[in-house]
Amino acid sequence: MKGFLHERLRGRGHSGPRRRARGFTLIELVITLALVGILALAVVPFSELIVQRQKEQQLSTALREIRTALDAYKEASDTGLIDKEADASGYPPTLTVLVTGVANAKDPKGGLLMFLRRVPRDPFYLGDPQVDAEDTWNQRAYGEPPPRAANPDNPDSPDTTDNTDNAGAPDDVASRAGKDVFDVTSKSNRVGINGIPYNQW
Repeated sequence: MKGFLHERLRGRGHSGPRRRARGFTLIELVITLALVGILALAVVPFSELIVQRQKEQQLSTALREIRTALDAYKEASDTGLIDKEADASGYPPTLTVLVTGVANAKDPKGGLLMFLRRVPRDPFYLGDPQVDAEDTWNQRAYGEPPPRAANPDNPDSPDTTDNTDNAGAPDDVASRAGKDVFDVTSKSNRVGINGIPYNQW
C-alpha cells in the first residue's frame, strides 16, 4: 500500500517535458500578409461599388423629384392656375421657380403655388460645391432634342449639351435651358452600373 502511494506521489510531482513555445515562421508570415493583401484588393472595389450604387439611387430620386415637379407645373399652367403667354409651353422658366413659387391665377388673395421644397443637386456633379443646385444639371427646353449619348469608350468626353468638362463651371449657352425647363439630366458622362451613361438617365 505504501509503495502504491509512493508511486502516486512521485507521479504527481513529475510534470514531464514542457512544450516549447512555437512562433510563426517566415513563410507563414509571408503567406498571411499575402492573403491580407488579396482581401484588401477585393474589399476596395466592393466598397467603391457600394458608394456608386448609393449615388445612383440619389440620382434616380433627384431626377424623379424634379421631373414630377416640372410636370405638375405644366399641368397647373394648362389648367389656368398659372398665367402664361400665348406662345409659352407652360413649363417653368427656371428650376428655382419650382421652389420660390408662382402666383395662383385663380386665388384672389394671390397665394403661391409651390412644387419643390428645394432643388436637389446632381450627386455626380464634380464641379465647385458652391455652385447652385440648379446649375449642377443639364437643362433642356421644350422642343429641344435630347442630348446624344457620350462616347462609351471615353466617358469623360463632353456631350453635346455641355461645352465644359464636368469639373468646370456650367456653360451659359450649352448647359442652361432656353425659354423654359422641360427636362434635366446629369452632367456626368460616366457609365452607370446598368451600362447607361448618367446623362442619359
